[in-house]
Amino acid sequence: MIRDERLTADELQRIDDHIRDDWPTGAAVDFEAAIAYHESLPAHKQFADVLESADRPLLQPRAGVPRLDDQVNLLTHLHDEGAADLLPTTIDSYTRDNEYGKAQEGLETARESGDATLNGFPAVNHGVEGCRELIDRVDAPIEVRHGTPDARLLAAVTFAGGFQSFEGGPISYNIPYTKEGSLAQTIEHWQYVDRLAGAYTERGVTINREPFGPLTGTLVPPSIAIAIMLVEGKLAATQGVRSLTLGYGQVGNVVQDVAALRALRKLGNEYLPDEVCVTTVFHEWMGGFPPDEARANGVIGLGGTTAAIARPDKVITKSPQEFQGVPTKEANAAGLRTTRQLIDMVVEQDIVLDGVDEEQALIERETRCLMDAIDAHGDGDVAQGTIEAFGSGALDVPFAPSDAAEGAVLPARDDDGRVRIFEWGELAMDDDIKEIHGARLADRAETEGRKQSFRMVADDVDAISDGKLIGRPTGTDAGTDPRGDGGESRAD
Repeated sequence: MIRDERLTADELQRIDDHIRDDWPTGAAVDFEAAIAYHESLPAHKQFADVLESADRPLLQPRAGVPRLDDQVNLLTHLHDEGAADLLPTTIDSYTRDNEYGKAQEGLETARESGDATLNGFPAVNHGVEGCRELIDRVDAPIEVRHGTPDARLLAAVTFAGGFQSFEGGPISYNIPYTKEGSLAQTIEHWQYVDRLAGAYTERGVTINREPFGPLTGTLVPPSIAIAIMLVEGKLAATQGVRSLTLGYGQVGNVVQDVAALRALRKLGNEYLPDEVCVTTVFHEWMGGFPPDEARANGVIGLGGTTAAIARPDKVITKSPQEFQGVPTKEANAAGLRTTRQLIDMVVEQDIVLDGVDEEQALIERETRCLMDAIDAHGDGDVAQGTIEAFGSGALDVPFAPSDAAEGAVLPARDDDGRVRIFEWGELAMDDDIKEIHGARLADRAETEGRKQSFRMVADDVDAISDGKLIGRPTGTDAGTDPRGDGGESRAD
């Protein structure tokens, strides 16, 4: 039975010896040599120090291509032309699935053809030497961003290769990413990742860890996202991680997003040990984008404005080409500049939003309900509590593909565009909180002249890509449904 207990030195070594045999580059991993390399890096490449000492929200895009020279050029462009403060190395899908042989084939094809035959940087295949060359040639801190349920070898290679920040976690890289992956197994795998990060930290090389806050990226109620961030933070802290960046994905209502980011920071400091430095990261809109780049810039601008008011430590930016898929480096840099412009203008203003305190209090109450349920399910053990809570439906994530989650919770927006819960399943929540959500969704239904139904959920999923926030039926104006029939379906 998996427990929230720190791995011993012998257990860490045993797992390390095992996973390094998964691909030949694992043989080059040497902990003592890695410590010496990290210590040689200049201060402006020390990820945790740069992040934790910032006096404004730092900007970081997503970016990854297969060839080393191309990755260097891409990151240099984003740093120079986009003024990115922190840089990513996004890992390819084969590596995320631990299919290093297929990643090697794609890398070799990319080297021969010059084409981007992989959708990211195959760090395991490049090995320790390739990772260090990337770190040496790019003049800013770089984080590993991926999506890997079993990230053990990726962590071993990239930590040894000089990366000092690593995204993901056992829940956030299982529930939204896999169908059949065992939650107990991913928690076990990530105990190694976090214990390895803790071992580096204990030697004076702080490895920043960043759980993936947006989860499925589709109308995730803030309290669910925050509870999972707290769980992954607690699991990481047990293994010795001392720099944690808790994430949250934009839902689009400024009041709710600001309230959620403030709640995330407050609860992170409350639930995590005092020796952990808690920072926060805000992900700009993770759902569908409008195909028109001008409208897409509007979505990015809303994210920048929200960040300027809430002031997270870091913002993950988007590009105006999100609808198309992987953006050009020019579009990626443009998204950075758009966000920076909005933040630099708005951050100088003392903007007070009505309703933030009330919304923050509600989010905190909801999160405490979920954390109490996890504690009860695990009899105080957060690992077992999380597994059991997901199994019972007391903890759930909307639209999750994983068999480990019930997937019974359905969100919809209220009349202000704040994300509420339409279908609760077995989610652990006080009855009066459920009544608040129900009342606010009823207000919306009355405004639109239709009954509450799954149609509202579906309309909201598509709304921002359609140029709106709330998925109101076409033709609805001031609460009057022009069809006069309750408006059960959207007229496209």
